[in-house]
Amino acid sequence: MSAPGNDADDDQVPAWARRTAGESRWAATAAVIGILLVQYLLPPEYSAGPNWVVPIVGFALLIILVIANPVRLDREDDRLRQFSLMLMAVLGFGMVWSVAHLVMSLINGTSANNAAGLLGSGAAVWLSNVLVFALWYWDFDRGGPAARAHARQRYPDFLWVQMQNPALAEPDWEPQFPDYLYLSFTNATAFSPTDVMPMTRWAKLLMMVQSGISLVTVTLVVARAVNVLH
Repeated sequence: MSAPGNDADDDQVPAWARRTAGESRWAATAAVIGILLVQYLLPPEYSAGPNWVVPIVGFALLIILVIANPVRLDREDDRLRQFSLMLMAVLGFGMVWSVAHLVMSLINGTSANNAAGLLGSGAAVWLSNVLVFALWYWDFDRGGPAARAHARQRYPDFLWVQMQNPALAEPDWEPQFPDYLYLSFTNATAFSPTDVMPMTRWAKLLMMVQSGISLVTVTLVVARAVNVLH
């Protein structure tokens, strides 16, 4: 890999594999806010404690991260990384709690006998699944956005089409949050990889867990809603 600052060599190295300016933080920030809103609006039986707990904690961590790194995600700092991982853990905890309690209510028959309400809650939980896993893929791939901006890891955790066929992409292409959102959405709907291949064991395991959560959620919610309608 070329040394940073050598323009002649950098022209021969794809953007995802060399040092870059770092991506804008706002797409991922919007996703975090979306998850916190979903957590706040979920029915009480699917929320982890009072419905404001996860949103308040998550929003506080998000504010710290935005203040410390407001525009481009290129600042490497151990404390910021810890706050980022804490935020990912809070979002994941809220999502897993919601999924677990939704599934238990469906299995125990304690869920509401309102098909529209049930489908709405199921859709909200499923959306949380998509957004949380998109953020996890984005925040863990090759060490996170700041590490990717500095090209700290040589080998990718996810193999994108543009990596395999660089001639079909812009010279400055590199994966950003919308790409990870697409990865998460297709994995949650197809229950398997589509055109983005997991390369490392953690990536394969995480995609497998997401597919399993999505499959169970969709199957049980739809089955229960059909049963209520009949």
